[in-house]
Amino acid sequence: MKKKSMNVPNTLSLLRVALVPVFVVTLIFMREIPVWGKVVPTLIYILTAFTDMLDGKIARKYHLITDFGKFIDPLADKFMVLSSMISIDAVMFLEGQTTEAIVFMFVVLVILLRELGVTSLRLVVAGKSGIVVAASMLGKAKTVSQMVGTVLILLETTIFPFSAETHIVAYVVMGIMLVTTLFSGIDYLKSYLPYIDTNE
Repeated sequence: MKKKSMNVPNTLSLLRVALVPVFVVTLIFMREIPVWGKVVPTLIYILTAFTDMLDGKIARKYHLITDFGKFIDPLADKFMVLSSMISIDAVMFLEGQTTEAIVFMFVVLVILLRELGVTSLRLVVAGKSGIVVAASMLGKAKTVSQMVGTVLILLETTIFPFSAETHIVAYVVMGIMLVTTLFSGIDYLKSYLPYIDTNE
């Protein structure tokens, strides 16, 4: 029997998972190289994020949605976002940006709790009623703010030299990430609550 080959969207999702360690390694070990120490990991991150946008579009357009894809795509997304943010936070500590690192650690913790909460709600509701609430505009805004925000934090001192001392750009970006994460989490909670029976 001929073994069925993996389709393009699922391959892209697995590529996203494989690129995350490459991003982490280049970010940490190239951090002392001027300019390129930030540009190279940023380009890898952008490529990783691009696979996130591409796999879903291809799967929907060419009807290549599979059970494995439904599992690996969101898992790869969370792995990408959280791994990149945790490694950026680690580099902040290594570079002596203690205050910025502590603030970003709080933002990452909120994002982690939000992802765990929303994923748990999805599993409970989907398991009982088979209903999956589509991503809202707030959810999409959260994703965009995290991806664009990560790039801006990585390239902060390269693109915005005036922010090298105060890191004001990074703090503004973190604030936007935090707000969109909280509001999208509340939005998902409101969407799923009608399907949850608190008496069970």
